[in-house]
Amino acid sequence: MTGRILDLFAGPGGWSEGLRTLGLRDVGIEIDPAVCATRTAAGHTTIRADVADYPTTPLRGKVFGLIASPPCQTFSAAGLRAGNDDLPLCHQGLDDLARGHDTRPALRPACVDPRSLLVVEPLRYALDLRPDWIALEEVPAVLTLFEHTARLLAAVGYSTWTGVLNAADFGLAQTRRRAFLIASRTRSALPPEPTHADGGTPADLFGDGLPPWRTMGDVLGCPPAVVHTRGNHTSGGSRFPTTGPSWAITGRARSWLLKVGNRPAATRRRLDQPAPTLLFGKALNDVSWIDADGTPIRRLTVEEAAVLQGFPTAYPWTGSRTKQFEQIGNAVPAPLASAVVRPLVPAALEVAA
Repeated sequence: MTGRILDLFAGPGGWSEGLRTLGLRDVGIEIDPAVCATRTAAGHTTIRADVADYPTTPLRGKVFGLIASPPCQTFSAAGLRAGNDDLPLCHQGLDDLARGHDTRPALRPACVDPRSLLVVEPLRYALDLRPDWIALEEVPAVLTLFEHTARLLAAVGYSTWTGVLNAADFGLAQTRRRAFLIASRTRSALPPEPTHADGGTPADLFGDGLPPWRTMGDVLGCPPAVVHTRGNHTSGGSRFPTTGPSWAITGRARSWLLKVGNRPAATRRRLDQPAPTLLFGKALNDVSWIDADGTPIRRLTVEEAAVLQGFPTAYPWTGSRTKQFEQIGNAVPAPLASAVVRPLVPAALEVAA
């Protein structure tokens, strides 16, 4: 096995960090200057370019693994979902590429959001470069396009799998669900085996069972602050510094929850649960810690968000605070990335070992 792993729409390094844990490296193509700066500071090789304009011809014969996480804003439930109106054009773009016709310049102006058509770029690269394996990730709303892409890849000799994976099943303290397409020319494409389960699973004749999902408390501990325990519910009480979950101090202490969103039905999770899917962008200021009766404590920090997304505490984020949160929210969690890639590259892992 020779060549490189190419990472399209590389982001700040979620796939790259997952590969690093496997002893592998990628070359990322990314257009955002702040994201490129983050990748460079973290030691990940990056080409600053537009994936849609980058030529594939110089890469032929040099790429054995292809990764891509096309921008999800147009399809995300957190956005306006303009991508839903563009789905027919995206499907047409996939079919046209499979027939050898690049109609992207004609289709792009017809899209409600031109970014929607970026979802066809992985197929363009795959058909031109024919890598040994492919791993694509996106929001679940894109699954029908991934299924279409998988059928076209199967027609040229790839084994494929498509489906939705929950990052909590692979060691992340967050119930983040994302669509994946996995393809291989050299082995059967299969989803990764979960390493964790909701509530855990018991040992049996076939194994030791799976540990329960990791919680925010497992990876963060209790956020530093002061907890006030009420005396008679109107006055009195005591103040304690929190070095662990507040309920470990006293049964009447307020318990911290993470709230994502500003609506009355906004998701709330306790410290002894995984975080919900972290969504930032316009909702940045609505991701915050509250107590049990809804009183705000403080906003989630960049460092906490990064850890909940599977990055090291000291990861070198660049750009404004808003830009840093945006990068974190868009990144593929490293534990999930490594779980997806591991079955695709066993020979490389044996050499690395």
